[in-house]
Amino acid sequence: MDEFLHRPGFLGTNANLAADFTLMMILLTAGLFSLGVWLARRKHFGIHRWVQTTAALLNAGLVLWMMILPFRDFVAPGIPGNLGQPFYAISAVHGLIGASGLLLGLFVVLRANGLAPKALRFSNYRLFMRISYGLYMLATLLGVLVYLTWFVWSANPPSYGVNLTPWLT
Repeated sequence: MDEFLHRPGFLGTNANLAADFTLMMILLTAGLFSLGVWLARRKHFGIHRWVQTTAALLNAGLVLWMMILPFRDFVAPGIPGNLGQPFYAISAVHGLIGASGLLLGLFVVLRANGLAPKALRFSNYRLFMRISYGLYMLATLLGVLVYLTWFVWSANPPSYGVNLTPWLT
């Protein structure tokens, strides 16, 4: 599976299949989150809850499966020393905002599905959902910038199986 995911991608950039797949799936989750907002505004709260829960779980799966290791292997070694370089700066900000949105979003999902402990329950759904949605959308935009920085604007993108040293200097 690892070899399969590291073959050339399908979007015509320097990205591998894993990066192209991740980008498409994250854009899909952003669309699902937006559909959920539309459903809530139309007062279809039951369907809204299912759509948002599905999108949040899909997003969490993608982050755990496809994003944490590249961040650890390509970005984290250059922090804080190389934060002045776009590769590191955009990736680090994306990681911080994305992690915040992911954690808040999963908490909202737990609460909405009656799975949060009573001490952590809240009643102002609108505020928490709007913040979570805003963080998800900002993380998505930054994720597109990460993709562009890594695989479109770079002649030598980060890749497993090659020397990582150029990214660390």
